Amino acid sequence: MTVAVGIFAHQEERRIAACLASLPLDRPDTIFHVLVNGTSDATAARARAAAADRPHVIVHDIAQGGKARTWNHFVHDLLTGRESAVIFMDGDAEIAAGSIDALIADLAARPGANAAAGMPMNGRKVELYRAGLRAEGGLFGDLYALSGGFVAAIRMRGLRLPDDLIGDDGLVAAWAHTDLEDDSQWAHDRVLACEGAGFFAEQVSLARPSTWQMQYKRLINYSVRFYQNRIVSDIMAREGPQGLPRRMASLYGAWLLRWRPRPGLVGWFDRKALARMRKAQ
Repeated sequence: MTVAVGIFAHQEERRIAACLASLPLDRPDTIFHVLVNGTSDATAARARAAAADRPHVIVHDIAQGGKARTWNHFVHDLLTGRESAVIFMDGDAEIAAGSIDALIADLAARPGANAAAGMPMNGRKVELYRAGLRAEGGLFGDLYALSGGFVAAIRMRGLRLPDDLIGDDGLVAAWAHTDLEDDSQWAHDRVLACEGAGFFAEQVSLARPSTWQMQYKRLINYSVRFYQNRIVSDIMAREGPQGLPRRMASLYGAWLLRWRPRPGLVGWFDRKALARMRKAQ
């Protein structure tokens, strides 16, 4: 049996080489899939250059973007279904040495667990985020692992993330906690906080104007995610994963009239998000 690693990369020409350099690309029995999606820059070319002469690294240049859509393609079309574990990570992150082995070891030691979370390693709120993952059993899309058996169950049931979902990690964590059932089946210990696995994410810096635009777009996406999560939580409580739509936008008409921007600065990004969601209907 093998391990598969999916590296999700959209417009990451500046960071993809450092991401790949942080990975053990010669790890035996491991296939690394670089999932370049919806990209107009040189991400794919730089990934191929960084992975040159590495037979276990496959660079996929996927025309249509969207992390959730790419996640579905990876899980249902690129995996074999016989992997012992599958690692998911973002192409703008660098992982700490030993992280892949630690994630696999934690899942192997706890056969009842479906997922293991890599831990953030930098940033002002790093300790707060680490404590939250331990307490809540969450996942960060930057780095997490799913057991092979859990991925095989997702494939067998044909479950897919909504193509336009913002953030795979929250919904995948809910699937893992509930063992692909509704929220009444929630069990905290099905998602592990892996203390031996970690990632470094690029931080916003006044010295790097490129990170300002990145953060602005990120905050709008966080607002879209806030509203999408209200729909997803309702569906997971009532029906479970089988009730999820192919596209979140197909349900916006029934929800948008109920929503208002939140008070304070976050309300600015909420207004941008709601306008985007109205257009997407």
